[in-house]
Parts: sequence; C-alpha cells; structure tokens
Amino acid sequence: MTFELSREHEEFRRTVRDFAEATIAPHVAQWDKDHHFPADVVQQMGDLGLFGLVAPEEYGGAGLSPEDGPFTSLCLAIEELGRVDQSLGITLEAGVGLGINPILTYGTEEQKKAWLPDLVAGQRLAAFGLTEPGAGSDAGATRTKAVLHNDEWVVNGSKQFITNSGSDLTSLVTVTARTGTREDGSAEISAIVVPAGTRGFTVEPAYDKLGWHISDTHPLSFEDCRVPADHLLGERGRGYAQFLATLDDGRVAIGALAVGLIQACVDLCVEYAGERQTFGGPIGRKQGVAFQVADLEVMLHASRLLVYRAAAMKDAMGTPGGPSMKDFKHAASIAKLYSSESAVTATRIATQVFGGYGFMEEYAVARFYRDAKILEIGEGTSEVQRMLIARGLGLPVE
Repeated sequence: MTFELSREHEEFRRTVRDFAEATIAPHVAQWDKDHHFPADVVQQMGDLGLFGLVAPEEYGGAGLSPEDGPFTSLCLAIEELGRVDQSLGITLEAGVGLGINPILTYGTEEQKKAWLPDLVAGQRLAAFGLTEPGAGSDAGATRTKAVLHNDEWVVNGSKQFITNSGSDLTSLVTVTARTGTREDGSAEISAIVVPAGTRGFTVEPAYDKLGWHISDTHPLSFEDCRVPADHLLGERGRGYAQFLATLDDGRVAIGALAVGLIQACVDLCVEYAGERQTFGGPIGRKQGVAFQVADLEVMLHASRLLVYRAAAMKDAMGTPGGPSMKDFKHAASIAKLYSSESAVTATRIATQVFGGYGFMEEYAVARFYRDAKILEIGEGTSEVQRMLIARGLGLPVE
C-alpha cells in the first residue's frame, strides 16, 4: 500500500504550479481588489488542458484511462490553482464538475457534440443552476417550472449563487426545474440546458461577495424563456437525482480546493514566522507560534490524504474490484467535511500568526481568510455532510 502520487501526477502538479505562480500570482491581489474575472487566463487554463482532464478524446479531452487517474489529476490542478487563488480554483472546479460533467454523463450524442468541444477546450464555460431563494440544501423544494409547449420548454423562475453563469465566456446554464407532479404528489424535477443569450433568460448583476472576488457569480431569472424540447438533459424527472450524483464528485473537488488553501497557509506562516522578529528573535522560536504552524501541517496532511483517497476511489469506480458508489459517496463526504472545516481553521490560525498584518488586505492571508468560509457551504454544507456520513453508518438521521 502506498500513498505516493505517480511520477506523472507529480510532473503534472509541477506544471500547474508553475503556471499559477507565473500567470496568476503576480496579478491576483489587484484582480481581487477590482473583482475582475480574467477571462484570458481562464482560456490559458484551457490551453493547458485543465478543462479536458476527465473528458474523452472525441470531444477534445485528454482521454485518460482510469489507471492514469483523470479525476486525481483534476483535483491536483484545483489544489495548485487554489494554493495561489481560490477563485480561479473554483472556476475550474465548477467549469468541469458542474458545467462539463452533467453534459458528458447525461447528454445525448448530439448534445455532447454541440456543446462539449468548446467547454473542454476552456474557451467557453457552462454553469449549473440548482440553488434558489427557497431551495438550497433542500433542492427538492425547487420552484422554477418548465412546461413543454409546442415542442419547446417554457421556463419560469429564478436561481441564485450560480458560478460561471454570467461571464463573457459563459455559453450555457443547465437548470433544474419542476416539469410535472408524480403520482405521490412530489415534484418531478428535470434538467434543461439554456444557452446564454436566450430570450427570457436574464443574468442579474453580480453579487458583492465576502470572498471569491475573482469568481463569476450571479443570480439568474427566467421569464417565459423558451428552449427546444431536445435541450432536456438526461431523462425527464431525473434531474434532481442526476445533480445529487454530480455533487459527489464536486465534494472531493472542493476538498482539493481546501487543501490548496491550507498549503498556502502553511507556506505563508513558515516564511513569516522565520522572518518576523520580536524580543530579539524570529517568532517561529516561540512555542505559541510554532505549535500553531505545526497544527496547520497536521491538518494539511490529513486533508490531503482524505481527498486523494476519495479521488483515487472515483478513478477506480467501474474497474474490476473497484469501490462501490456507496463507499465513494461516504469517502467524498468525509473528505469534504474535514478539509473544508480545516481550511477555515487554518486561515484563522494564519491570520493570528500574522497578527495585525493578517488583518491588512495587502497580505494574502486576509484574502484566504475571506475565501475560506464558503468551502463549508458550497456543494453541500457541513451539516449535510454530517448527515450523509451518519446515514452511511446506518443511523436513521433526518
């Protein structure tokens, strides 16, 4: 048994790290201040092949086999981007996990050929509209409706907190909508692809967020928005189930984003604690500081191992002797819960190590402190993860 990455994965990590440090790091503070979404840099990420890591060659992807660890590669890329900037890390995570994967997994061949090549190349972005003002963790409470009329879906409703939904690169948003009522009275929820620019589809002004200032995030509204009937994604009435499956991958990927943040905190604290002088020596000599940094290192290693294990399970699913979906879902929730909560703790510790300087926006720890909290919320809150883990243990938790 080994927990070491392959040589190929380590080389890939270095490639992404070099890109992030050379292309993103010099500008990230100003982009964050200006709330600027660098579309050209996202397209450079596409040129590097980051959006095509889990896609087959026929759509322009890398065509990696399970043995090559495509999902592990994606997590490594997200981690390394997140180590420099969380916003661009989530841009990749959402672009693949919420944009590409639903079409790749549930789309018809015609849908894949129409939409995937530009998305896989990173020249365009796709989003997924699930959350609504009254439907977040309770996604089954969706109120957006879609009625099939004259071979068109007529969509009415709203979505909120949708990543990659209003940038110059956005080409489509897949939305969940009520398309009927089941015999038991529950909502029939389906997924429908709405191309950008469709009449009746309005991208509302971007949010003024606490963190992720570089990420593109908008509320969306639909008023008699009409799309062809063949824009239904997957089986009618299976939209909610499809998205729940999509979230499992996303939880691991959010874990990878958290690992990148914790690594950044370790790097920044080690450097600062070795340079900052008080009482005749570096603050790293003081146990009060050194022990806190040591705790960061423990969180980093534990989080990384949980995320890598879950990613490896994803890559091995469907192979002879591979893990079951139940086992993967359990591992994904554990990885997401521990790493995201550790990331929030890590930024608090890092800010404390930096003292007054940590409260200043000119220091990266302040930006990471702001960015961290959403990791405990997006793609399943910490409370949802605890519920899923408890259920995985056989407890009848509601």
